[in-house]
Amino acid sequence: MCGFAGVLGSGQVNEGLLRPMATAIHHRGPDDQGVWCDQDAGVGFAHTRLSILDLSPAGHQPMFSFSGRYVIAFNGEIYNHLELRKDLGDPAWRGHSDTETLLAGFEGWGIEATLKKSVGMFAIALWNRGTCRDRSSRAAI
Repeated sequence: MCGFAGVLGSGQVNEGLLRPMATAIHHRGPDDQGVWCDQDAGVGFAHTRLSILDLSPAGHQPMFSFSGRYVIAFNGEIYNHLELRKDLGDPAWRGHSDTETLLAGFEGWGIEATLKKSVGMFAIALWNRGTCRDRSSRAAI
């Protein structure tokens, strides 16, 4: 089972803050770990990965959407992600993870519609880099 942690609203967000978070939850995802932060926006994610659906580096998280607009930390499983992929067409898939499927859905259908179509058990932290560059309009799910 993967794990993730994050920070929102801190002007001091950096990898030095996030790496210990990933280390603290290493037992939840011993296969890989990663961190991402946007210091200007004051947001960051730490992720530890237990590789199940996509064993390749293409499943590394935090993961960016194709356009770079969204960044996600994800834990769980989207049971119908292969059907969702068929509905999305071929946006030049990089791997085989349900995380990538969610991100493609967010870009193609929007966040709410994608979540309504997704069947599974999961938790996400999502940052919209397209609308959150200005501190007055930032939002995280």
